Amino acid sequence: MTTSQTTDAGAALAAVEGIVGADRVTRGGLGDNTGLFRQRDVLASVKPGSAEQAREVVSAIAAARGAVSVHAFSTGRNWGLGSREPATDTVVALDLSDLTAIRDIDVAAGWAVVEPGVTQGQLAGLLADTERMVNVTVSTAHSSVLGNALDRGVGLRHQRVEDLVGLEVVLPDGELVHVGWWPEQDRKTPVYPHTLGPSLVQLFVQSNLGVVTGATIRLLPRPEALRVVRLNFTPDNLGAATDLLRRWVTQGLAAGVPKFYNPTAARGYGSAPGQFLLHVPVDGTEAAVAALSAIIAEEATRSGVFTEVSTTDATDPTAEHHAVTSLVERSYLGDPDVTDRVFEQKMGMRADQLDSDLGFLFFLPLLPFTAEAVVKAEELLARVHADTGILAGGTGNVLGADLVDLVVAMKFDRADARAAHRALDRLYELFSEQGFLPYRLDVDHHGWIDRVGGRPSARAFARRLKDSLDPTGVIAPGRYL
Repeated sequence: MTTSQTTDAGAALAAVEGIVGADRVTRGGLGDNTGLFRQRDVLASVKPGSAEQAREVVSAIAAARGAVSVHAFSTGRNWGLGSREPATDTVVALDLSDLTAIRDIDVAAGWAVVEPGVTQGQLAGLLADTERMVNVTVSTAHSSVLGNALDRGVGLRHQRVEDLVGLEVVLPDGELVHVGWWPEQDRKTPVYPHTLGPSLVQLFVQSNLGVVTGATIRLLPRPEALRVVRLNFTPDNLGAATDLLRRWVTQGLAAGVPKFYNPTAARGYGSAPGQFLLHVPVDGTEAAVAALSAIIAEEATRSGVFTEVSTTDATDPTAEHHAVTSLVERSYLGDPDVTDRVFEQKMGMRADQLDSDLGFLFFLPLLPFTAEAVVKAEELLARVHADTGILAGGTGNVLGADLVDLVVAMKFDRADARAAHRALDRLYELFSEQGFLPYRLDVDHHGWIDRVGGRPSARAFARRLKDSLDPTGVIAPGRYL
């Protein structure tokens, strides 16, 4: 930084302290991250106590004339992709975790207005024993609903970005705008995110065009009944199992997001070594669930593909996998389990220990939902293991008849960080060569956006929008723009 920039940055931080209080400004970096990514040059971390303070902080940074930029995060639990860490240096981190208000909610109409610090456990708890539920993820109950949705995280019902119907955004000049659907005091309108004209909500998903300080989230109808059919199979039947699962999805037998786990990932759910695991959720009325689960179980058994087929793990207290399957079913019904039992079983520790004690990386590509693609992806994971010694868990989230979100998770000893990051680099290379492109990036691979982020003309257009809205770079370059 030049002397002038240092002066402007210092003045901006002094102004920020005047807005939020000196006790809410911490000079220096953001601490450990579980991915062991390089720690960036963070001038300070600012923790506003309200959305209005967050807006004023952005305005104060804008006055610094490009000397420093804002990097915003919600609860900081973007594990495996960088946690709280920005993609670039010389930033002020805007920690929105204290913005925990559920400002408004209408259960009957199916919406809630939430701030970035609202966790899925918090919102789910408010909806307990109602006809509505949250589209939860299998991460900790203490993760942000809004932060994950803005990064296109995947819930157990669908991709969470589909739950965003309206956003409150602080633009780079400090102006506050509302886009999409927002509740009105004097009349009730249908919950519909697009309004007339261009649909603006998606402009602020995976972007640095503004800081989101609130959102209207869609609340989903809670099924009357739900069951998860649990199936195990050996690696040689991966293609056949994929074909069967796709048939059940395309013919409407499965609901929500069916999931398949390779043997490394399946161990977290109690499967025997060497076994793949498949969870097929069905929901609806009691009669529909009984009929659909029976059809799937009968077809699965008749196929000879599976080593284990069960529709009663959650309801039979004597079943070997009763405890974990019960929690899985509750998650599909919008209960993220505030005790984090499944999460801690998979990760081996509490959520608040990950950044300091665990080595953990994510790679998140999209696959065609075909047997050929799924088998090829598992072959690539085996190749990375052979090349680097890092064993990856693979969880396939089925997002419809044609698409799978593959969550590749690598837990590693922190002393092996170099090998783990080599494995991450190889995953980017090998999967991209096959056309299996990532839909989320980590902080060290944000430069890949021009390689895997769509056509050059689209990228150029996005940058023109950025330059127009934020000519001095008030909002820091992120992982996607």
